[in-house]
Amino acid sequence: MLTLLALLAQTAQATPPAPDTTRLPVDRIASVYATSPGVRGPDTPHRVYDTRSRMFVDDVMMFWSLSQADVVMFGEQHDDPGTHVMEAAVLGSIGRPGARKILAMEMFERDVQPVLDAYLVGRVPEDSLTALARPWPRYATDYRPMVELARLHRWPVIAGNVPRPLASAVAKGGLAVLDTLDATTRSRVATDIQCGHDAYFDRFAETMRPHVPGDTDADKAAALERYYQAQCIKDETMAEAVVRAIRNVGGDAIVLHVNGAFHSDFGLGTAARIRRRLPQARMMAVTGIPVADLAHITVSDEEMRKADFLIYTQAPPAADSTAN
Repeated sequence: MLTLLALLAQTAQATPPAPDTTRLPVDRIASVYATSPGVRGPDTPHRVYDTRSRMFVDDVMMFWSLSQADVVMFGEQHDDPGTHVMEAAVLGSIGRPGARKILAMEMFERDVQPVLDAYLVGRVPEDSLTALARPWPRYATDYRPMVELARLHRWPVIAGNVPRPLASAVAKGGLAVLDTLDATTRSRVATDIQCGHDAYFDRFAETMRPHVPGDTDADKAAALERYYQAQCIKDETMAEAVVRAIRNVGGDAIVLHVNGAFHSDFGLGTAARIRRRLPQARMMAVTGIPVADLAHITVSDEEMRKADFLIYTQAPPAADSTAN
């Protein structure tokens, strides 16, 4: 098994092949599923709703619209198989002539980028990736198709998230913890961190407040603030990674950023932090919504505000479903 230092050395010597910017029809995306036993294919049942035109549309219309963006945010429900299938479909089907396609993922942390790069250019086998890059649970079924699609077509994959131990440290000690880090460790977190009490904080507090520990209201408020700061460094780090990737291309680029829906719904979280760094970017958002009955969907006012496109998927059986 190669060490991380060996991977760094090999990756530095590797010259990635010229990128393929071709948009792929959905039927060609099926090829990546052939090497992923047990993964549902691109024919998974779903319906697409365009919140701007307020109507259901076909996949082609969504792909065309998303192809006009510089950054596409795809907010997922982590445990919904149908959403993961559609993520790969969006990755393969968006694009425009001359634009470099980039996949950015919450599911890999910044410090494993050398391992990911080494795998993408063929310097290490897949078992090295899975052993050293700390992929999320269910990587083989949920995220591997996207990574393999990117590898096959020579698209960069960005490990965007902050390393989990750093997020945990901030959740325990607040942002002041970052001031105690050495330069290398600090570089794994975004340079510019803003964590104001805004609409995003309100949503976060509403979701997290029932789960915050503390003997007094003051203790709970302090803990909630630290948890929110840990959330902020994730958003800031992912946003910084996306903007760096766009700037490194030095030309036209289209980024698909895959993340938990909370990070991009309503244009908040990571989406807002990308916009702060790159205000001129054309951004669009998709969110996955598993439902029990695809034939009878009532789009709520709240869902209308979440994203440009809502992808309704067939929810898995209740026994296999957990909260995002």
